[in-house]
Amino acid sequence: MKPGLQFRLHQQLTLTPQLQQAIRLLQLSQLELEAELRQIAESNPLLEFAEDAESEAENDVTEENGYEAAEFPSRDEPPAKASREDEESTAAPSEELTPEWEDDRFQGDPSEYTGTSSRANGVDEDGFEPQNAAPENLQQHLEWQLNLSQFSPREHAIATAIIHALDEDGYLRDGVEAVLAALPAELQANAEEVEGVRKRVQRFDPTGIASLDLRDCLFCQLSQFSIDTPHRELAIRIVNEDLELLARNDIAKIARRLKAPEEQVATAAALIRSLDPRPGAALDATPVEYVAPDVYARRENGRWQVSLNPDAQPRLGLNQHYCNLIARARGDDATWMKGQLQEARWLLKSLQSRAETLQKVADVIVRRQSAFLDYGPEAMHPLVLREVAEEVGMHESTISRVTTRKYMHTPRGTFELKHFFSSGVATEDGGSASATAIQAMLRKLITAEDARRPLSDQALAEELHRRGIQVARRTVAKYREAMRIPSSSERVRAN
Repeated sequence: MKPGLQFRLHQQLTLTPQLQQAIRLLQLSQLELEAELRQIAESNPLLEFAEDAESEAENDVTEENGYEAAEFPSRDEPPAKASREDEESTAAPSEELTPEWEDDRFQGDPSEYTGTSSRANGVDEDGFEPQNAAPENLQQHLEWQLNLSQFSPREHAIATAIIHALDEDGYLRDGVEAVLAALPAELQANAEEVEGVRKRVQRFDPTGIASLDLRDCLFCQLSQFSIDTPHRELAIRIVNEDLELLARNDIAKIARRLKAPEEQVATAAALIRSLDPRPGAALDATPVEYVAPDVYARRENGRWQVSLNPDAQPRLGLNQHYCNLIARARGDDATWMKGQLQEARWLLKSLQSRAETLQKVADVIVRRQSAFLDYGPEAMHPLVLREVAEEVGMHESTISRVTTRKYMHTPRGTFELKHFFSSGVATEDGGSASATAIQAMLRKLITAEDARRPLSDQALAEELHRRGIQVARRTVAKYREAMRIPSSSERVRAN
């Protein structure tokens, strides 16, 4: 052996391209998965979506395209009869197709198709794709009003600068100076001119927009009320002079300072609380996101049953026409098509593995959280990824991927699979309560509290101690903030 040469043995885990693909598909959401498969199918002629094959059959594609007449019952009908039936069923929804028709429409091994029912194509019954109008944001809403208002070109430019300087709540936080800095130098506008335009913009809908602060916003809204509105003037005085006391709900002190009866001050305070402190938030253009469940949990014969949503499973299969061409291909074409066929089969196997993994994990979650499904959030049990991973024989990272952006529909609502996981807090009897259950208890306690004397975080912690749950005050505060529930002092002000 030559000096300096050494032999070392070591183990190394190598992920094959097929395993990498399976891992990638596992973590994709339903929409991402469909987009990914569409892209793959475009580059591999051996792959085909079920609806694409169905569309070809409806257009009377001949057998030379790889589909036999027996695959589609409509192909057995005389052409004229089929045409009349097509006309009669133009507006019929796809759900009216019988399961027998759906199961027998494809040639070959049914196991090569993932899913068992047709996927919606995003087309309405009238044949048009749904077109949702883009939501109008705050700036667009204000500019529309600006164009309908009597502003000179100079005032229009100033108002446009004001509108584009507003934050998401509709406030001009940076003041008039920021607007002046944004205006062209040749306009030579001054602060008084900008302030005059700002006050006119404040009267736009929603009232109080372009305010400098909360006091300015509330005053503007109160000014829009009719003069004969009960206690309007008293409310304006409170906003201008005692807004800090109103925040502390100190009605008695306000009454003494303004030398007004407490009953009238309380009525004026109620009028102020009816105003909108964030007028711009009502025109948030963030689109609403809708999700389709990947899994259904239903109670049947006294037991919880889990099933995959068939419409959420991509119906991808092999194109029989190109499969048949492989036997007649020669040379490089045959090699390339065989490689494409192998990749297609790997992909179908990965999709099948993804569905099976999702089914296994959902089964474990429903079995472990059946109390939640029966009785609600207060019955949620502690559950961590490791417990599910051990039960299904997989790694925790796999469980994390399969529960991300996957949703389960239950009688209590639709939840992301991660919703069913939570850490545990020790109880006096040696058991544990999940964080979700504790949050549900806190929400119930706060809902039932005396509105005039809300429970502090310490009082909530002590109440949980009496119920056998050992939790610190800071933990209560953390859970309360996670649920976006104000502190006891802020709840007093709101009441």
